[in-house]
Amino acid sequence: MNYLKICFIGCISASLSCALPKKPDDSLSLPNIIIFLADDLGYSDLGCYGGIANTPTINRLAENGIRFTNFYAAAPNCSPSRAGMITGRFPSKVGVYNYLPENHPMHLKAEEITIAEIVKEQGYHTGHFGKWHLGCLPQNETLEQPQPIDQGFDYSLGTANNAHPSHLNPVNFVRNGVKVGELKGYSCDIITEEAIQWLDEIETESAPFLLYIAFHEPHKKVASPPTLVANYSGHPKQDAEYLANVENMDQAVGKLLDALDSMQLNDNTLILFASDNGSYRNGSNAPLLGGKSFVYEGGIRVPGILSWNGRIHKEQIIDEPVSLIDILPTICDLVGNNHPKEQLLDGTSLLPLILNKPLQRTKNLSWFFYRTTPEIAMRIGNFVILGSDRDSTRHTHPMTEPDMDHLKNLTLEDFVMYDLERDIGQSFSIDPLTLTNGGVYQEELMNRLKEIQSTGPYWDSLPPAVGVKKLKSEWRQLKPKGFSN
Repeated sequence: MNYLKICFIGCISASLSCALPKKPDDSLSLPNIIIFLADDLGYSDLGCYGGIANTPTINRLAENGIRFTNFYAAAPNCSPSRAGMITGRFPSKVGVYNYLPENHPMHLKAEEITIAEIVKEQGYHTGHFGKWHLGCLPQNETLEQPQPIDQGFDYSLGTANNAHPSHLNPVNFVRNGVKVGELKGYSCDIITEEAIQWLDEIETESAPFLLYIAFHEPHKKVASPPTLVANYSGHPKQDAEYLANVENMDQAVGKLLDALDSMQLNDNTLILFASDNGSYRNGSNAPLLGGKSFVYEGGIRVPGILSWNGRIHKEQIIDEPVSLIDILPTICDLVGNNHPKEQLLDGTSLLPLILNKPLQRTKNLSWFFYRTTPEIAMRIGNFVILGSDRDSTRHTHPMTEPDMDHLKNLTLEDFVMYDLERDIGQSFSIDPLTLTNGGVYQEELMNRLKEIQSTGPYWDSLPPAVGVKKLKSEWRQLKPKGFSN
């Protein structure tokens, strides 16, 4: 570590020690970092967000730190959102435009700098456990895509996409590049237990750690312990399975936090809990409009909790809009390692919020997804503006060859705004041109789309468009009936 980095860390540590509660024998050391990322967990699934599922552990995390009411995923579906979190950039600008089917040519490129690579330069142990979904796993010799170890992780137990055939007894885990076959138990328990074993084996006394736990829950295909399903006997079977799945994940979080306590690691560990996008279960996103795959609030606004014993004041509720893309810049500040391509970052460090200071965002948060409509949204203060392209072509569910040119040439024809402070459910649309700055907002949204189109990589080897094709409005209904509206 060079002199400038030592000075920088000292300044950050001094700021934290002055602004936040102190702990005995404060060493002001680099924090351990844990990122819990749920899969398809909706805004209102957790108890601390008004949900039905029993989530006492995650509720306590929220009580012990910050619960964000305007926390956003980086995108409305899996792979793009994970790419945004791990790089601090808008996912379309790094070329992850849609979810990744097995052995798809699209992937997170090796030149992108990840959270793991940032902290590894500061001597951190780095471990990934759970869903990867940023490229093939294990390595495909034809595709030659970066593996977790190539993007900063010392250790990895994960799956390329979802747990198969379900969360129970999955058969598709890969440990450090090697398939391991069937693993007995539920996915959330499998990855948590291995993470605890990893923590027990690394030298946590001599170096801090980054632990990235990417749960498969509650993404389909759901499998939940019958004893937990019985807790929701008054609900339809599909709901009971889903809610029990969330509760099982909460218990897995509890097991890891108990292990931290037993290892005496809890006091200097920053913990984030969030979801990669909104839920496919209609009742899980209330009172928001839409769900997974939409750039309406239900697809992108998710639970977000930040906890750090002795550093972050307890029982805070913060309404400031923040996002998964803010996590990498925050970690850069906390560990004293400047991003070598800082000008490319789209996220903003949350350190000011941790220090109870105003957040100064230089780039408005935005979300883009070419396969549903509206295709793009941008948060501007209490407002959100959305743009649509009037596309009448049919698209496949995964990204295929015609989608690349469509994405690069897409133009915005229709615009709508909502005042989210007064209308969180996006029930009352506003014509931007009726607002004093509405034209400016439209221009800013169009410029963001142009930036995405000019920056994002062009994938030459996408598969042909075969199989089911649908209009954007047909792939997912905005207000579907069923599954507990």
